[in-house]
Amino acid sequence: MKFTPSKINIFLMAKIPSAYISGVRVRSLTSDEAVATVKYKWINQNPFKSMYWVTQGMASELTTGILVMKQIAESGKKISMLVTNQNGTFTKKARGKITFTCKDGDKIKQAIKNTLESGEGQVLTLTSEGYDESGDKVSKFEYEWSIKAKK
Repeated sequence: MKFTPSKINIFLMAKIPSAYISGVRVRSLTSDEAVATVKYKWINQNPFKSMYWVTQGMASELTTGILVMKQIAESGKKISMLVTNQNGTFTKKARGKITFTCKDGDKIKQAIKNTLESGEGQVLTLTSEGYDESGDKVSKFEYEWSIKAKK
């Protein structure tokens, strides 16, 4: 698969329909950074008139996961990946359009290099932060990813 925002959004529709239906969309993707957005609307609301935390989780996890997937594909090697832990912090009600960004591409490159050289699994923590249209942080998610070169 070619890693472009439009291809990833089609992948979402086919493989993670709950994220797609909730409005999660990839906006940009490089080897260093991934950006996804989601708008507060009826389908992703909670009883407190803001975006349900699970929707924020889907968007934030996507930004970390597609960076890992993209760099694994660029390595040309077979490497497994799995989320092994997750932590979320919420600082403001999420309303309007929320933009999640992960800028941890360098961490991923190093972990891939390490697993390919050593054959050992690597654990890395990737961060995705969500900001509203006013530039206020609404949430921060940390995902612990485990990667390992396959034999």
